[in-house]
Amino acid sequence: MQHDLKRLHGASDVTFSGVSRRKGNKMGLLSILRKLKSTPDQEVRILLLGLDNGGKTTLLKQLASEDISHITPTQGFNIKSVQSQGFKLNVWDIGGQRKIRPYWRNYFENTDVLIYVIDSADRKRFEETGQELAELLDEEKLSGVPVLIFANKQDLLTAAPASEIAEGLNLHTIRDRMWQIQSCSALTGEGIQEGMNWVCKSVNSKKK
Repeated sequence: MQHDLKRLHGASDVTFSGVSRRKGNKMGLLSILRKLKSTPDQEVRILLLGLDNGGKTTLLKQLASEDISHITPTQGFNIKSVQSQGFKLNVWDIGGQRKIRPYWRNYFENTDVLIYVIDSADRKRFEETGQELAELLDEEKLSGVPVLIFANKQDLLTAAPASEIAEGLNLHTIRDRMWQIQSCSALTGEGIQEGMNWVCKSVNSKKK
């Protein structure tokens, strides 16, 4: 854990560790990333999706710097909207709830970035998660929206590497938008900063 935190606040990330120390408490990544936005006052709408048990809630709490020791499963059609430092995150589980898919579309509009979370250790569901992602990328209202795929749970020995997941999901065939796959562990925080840096870059370049 100590090693992971060092990596997260390493020498190359002076701004991040410097900001944290000055404030005297642990800051959520979103509050730090706000400073990287080209237009700080503009709200960035992020859609955080993935199958159940992928680690979205844990990831969300990492971003907001909340205690992640007690996570309750997201029940049913439960959309969480979190606003933090100029970022708005709409979060919900997908998969196994096809009847309510039409309602999701209300949340697709004006999305700046799609973050898709995959449980890298749950190989039995790779096909299902790939199908869900493909359907999302076909959504008209999400056309051209940059997508970050978090290959989560890399702290588990059984986790597939991001390169294997990218190949399995045929990510290299995506031509109509910017995309990135990032290994991460929502539990330790490793890889999340790198992913969110990419989110900021993609939002900034899209706004230009």
